[in-house]
Amino acid sequence: MALRTVTPSPFWPHFTTPKLVKYKPIFAMSTTTKVAPAVIVGGGRVGRALQEMGNGQDLLVKRGEAVPVDFEGPILVCTRNDDLDAVLNATPPSRWKDLVFFQNGMLEPWLESKGLSDADQVLAYFAVSKLGEPPVDGKTDTDPQGLTVAFGKWASVIAARLHSGGLSCKVLDKEAFQKQMLEKLIWISAFMLVGARHPTATVGVVEKEYRSEALPAGLKLKQADDNVELKLALVGAEPEAELSFTLLLI
Repeated sequence: MALRTVTPSPFWPHFTTPKLVKYKPIFAMSTTTKVAPAVIVGGGRVGRALQEMGNGQDLLVKRGEAVPVDFEGPILVCTRNDDLDAVLNATPPSRWKDLVFFQNGMLEPWLESKGLSDADQVLAYFAVSKLGEPPVDGKTDTDPQGLTVAFGKWASVIAARLHSGGLSCKVLDKEAFQKQMLEKLIWISAFMLVGARHPTATVGVVEKEYRSEALPAGLKLKQADDNVELKLALVGAEPEAELSFTLLLI
């Protein structure tokens, strides 16, 4: 998919060159882990994959449908960023505390504006190439344990669900999670900025042919937070050691 100057999807593709990636397809979901039932908002690739990891007791809520007030457990929000207002309007205020956001990007301003500054979030690093296909965990030689992380009161429940599907997930506190989120945001921003200058380039082409442009872009964005290590943004000096694979699409 070529890069374009369009409104960002919550699930930007985030690649490195194929030789750096070890793909691990999941062909069958594990039945040894108990998975708590959940409401899943969004019937796209990610939402359906999360449902497949469940025990058959999940409730899938599609576009225009309301989130029930009496279904206990987490509410997994797997929609585009521009659908979040509609999701919130369709969710009873008493259930807002159970929302778990799977979107990429810096959601804090929006969350704070809705009184959800401590809402649960997940940075998901796995691929679902087609609806109904098993997810592929994003692991590299430098991150063999995987990069997916979760934060909040339902984080351990989310991790258990992903583990049941053979995917990695770490539970972090808020500060550590925000650091990971900034790293990913800066990587995405730098690559999308360079991609906008080369409209026919894919993300992989940017990494291979225009990394000299992505590096200074990432460094400039890094100035916003000098505490971020930016393993995902520094794509110039040691690409084999520094780049990580991510693809999350719905």
